[in-house]
Amino acid sequence: MIKSVCGYCGVGCGLEFEENKLIGDVVYPTNEGKLCSKGISELVSIQTPTRLLRPQLREDIKNEYKVTSWENTISTIANKIKQTSKEKVGFYLSGQLLTEDYYIANKLGKGFIGTNNVDTNSRTCMSSAVSAHKKAFGIDYVPVRMEDVHKANLLILAGANTAEAHVVFHNRIKKAKKAGLKIIVIDPRFTDTAKIADLHLPLKPNSDIDFFNLVSKRIIDEELVDEEFIKTHVNNYELLKNKFKRVPITKMLKRTGLTKEQFEDFWLLYKNSENIISAWTMGLNQSAQGVDKNLALINTHLLSGKIFKEGNGPFSLTGQPNAMGGREVGGLSTMLAVHLGFDKESIKKVSEFWNTKKINKNVGLTATQMMDANLDVLIICHTDPVYHLPNRNKVEKLIQKIPMVIEINAYENSETSNFAHIKLPASPWGEKEGTQTNLDRTITKQEKLTRTSIDCKPDWEIFQLIAEKLGYKDEFNYSCSQDIFEEFQEMTKLNPHLNISETSYEKLKEAPFIWGEKIRKNKEFFTENKKANLYFVENKLLSEKANLKYPFILLTGRTRDQWHSGTKTNLPKTLLKFKELNFCEIHPKNAKSLNIKDGDIIKISSIRGEIESKALITKSIREDTVFIPVSHRGINYLTNDLLDKESLQPDYNHSAVKIEKLI
Repeated sequence: MIKSVCGYCGVGCGLEFEENKLIGDVVYPTNEGKLCSKGISELVSIQTPTRLLRPQLREDIKNEYKVTSWENTISTIANKIKQTSKEKVGFYLSGQLLTEDYYIANKLGKGFIGTNNVDTNSRTCMSSAVSAHKKAFGIDYVPVRMEDVHKANLLILAGANTAEAHVVFHNRIKKAKKAGLKIIVIDPRFTDTAKIADLHLPLKPNSDIDFFNLVSKRIIDEELVDEEFIKTHVNNYELLKNKFKRVPITKMLKRTGLTKEQFEDFWLLYKNSENIISAWTMGLNQSAQGVDKNLALINTHLLSGKIFKEGNGPFSLTGQPNAMGGREVGGLSTMLAVHLGFDKESIKKVSEFWNTKKINKNVGLTATQMMDANLDVLIICHTDPVYHLPNRNKVEKLIQKIPMVIEINAYENSETSNFAHIKLPASPWGEKEGTQTNLDRTITKQEKLTRTSIDCKPDWEIFQLIAEKLGYKDEFNYSCSQDIFEEFQEMTKLNPHLNISETSYEKLKEAPFIWGEKIRKNKEFFTENKKANLYFVENKLLSEKANLKYPFILLTGRTRDQWHSGTKTNLPKTLLKFKELNFCEIHPKNAKSLNIKDGDIIKISSIRGEIESKALITKSIREDTVFIPVSHRGINYLTNDLLDKESLQPDYNHSAVKIEKLI
């Protein structure tokens, strides 16, 4: 029997594999033997006929791909990079990479090619949380763990649908509820998560800042501020307090779409709860003010002192299996490595560690900037930007201008493959080993369960081959993933709060490791004066607004049974599909006025594009909104490419659309 960890979402469930059978690991702390439908079907994704199994190349995207050799493709890539200025090279990585893969790609791009254009699809889901953590705490740090829900009295889920996006963690929440946990769900939709809530608040889209500012105002007005915690651990309290004296309470409440009674119901639960966790994900992050929304929520915990205590704190829920691991190694273009930035001292430390003089001092392009940047070489690894970036019509035009697009993937049916020149077959989950970090700082070991398919390679080895062709064989002399992990561990000593050096590759085979626990215990913040920062933020109403022509706001999100576009889950052998990939939720009143019946084929349009879907009429959605899951491969023909000015994360959840009946 081989023990491993699931590679789908940020929960990171323990698995046991034996003779083509996959079950949950009953002793693993994250899931205690439970799995979701995606996890159960992990093995199917290895065996699917959609696997990419050999290198393929074409000179022009109008031509057909031709099977070629690794030697030919790697030489072609390396020669092109040598002929290209470093500013014109980009690495577009993924939260589905293992930490070792991430580390090598980051080291190659930033350390030796000399480009900081190394970013990840986590930019589109987690960068607002990362920016807010750094502003409030001084570092990107999540101060809550999943097990804390058993010690909390109240769990607030804001823009987070755990029942579908973090299924096994949701099971833990339900277990805690039976033991007395109260749950408040803040979401424009009455989701499957809202069904277990003690209170559902159908917040109007884009009013999260108003809501959490109202909470902070009440904390201050009713003298529930933890004065001792503020004095010892927090900056800017008096400034914030003075700002809140002048906030327009009635106007803010009206913007939320809630009644005074609904807010009072919330407040009664809130003020009578000793231990409170506020958890959120894309509903807050994916916004033109995503960072500010995060800060507004974090303020409530700093004011009340409900942080760095068991059962308390702001809890950012990562969606992908290794989004946090990518952040640790430096997988975002706005950081260098191991949570170090591009300041002079950090560059010196990293340069000496990697023994290089090629690190650029300037922040690189983010994933949301790369298509606009006139790159000459773009390496895309285990992600599908043509599918997942907003304003897809624009993205398709821009990617066609890039002379060389390389896709490293385990599957050949991505939307991006239509625009690539080279496809390299990578080993998927189950055919490689390495580590990943779950959403609560838990580092887990992913084991190889079966042989590597013919002509496929783990991602780190692909980047190693490119490095060797570029002349860096000695600097990338690794024989296995353990070599890379141990180098990364040594590097984390440059930033001691990442105490990952306290574990080992061998120990991780037996049990996971949680980094950063001393930070919680010691109540440490990492700003200059070691205190957290409060920020006064206002709702600036930057997002696209509904109008007479486009009267609905489009909401997006995951469904329980599908992973992103369904590349790995929507397969012939998968018998556990319950929800379709393509549907559009509409409120009955809107459906009636548009003469739309359940199951009708409809056209959804924005000023950027249009798609077709099937009407799903339900009272679970606000009358001023519609919902389409991200598993609809065409969804980003509709979405707005407006970005948060700090995190550069897209505003996916506030696109104005109209609906028309087709059939």
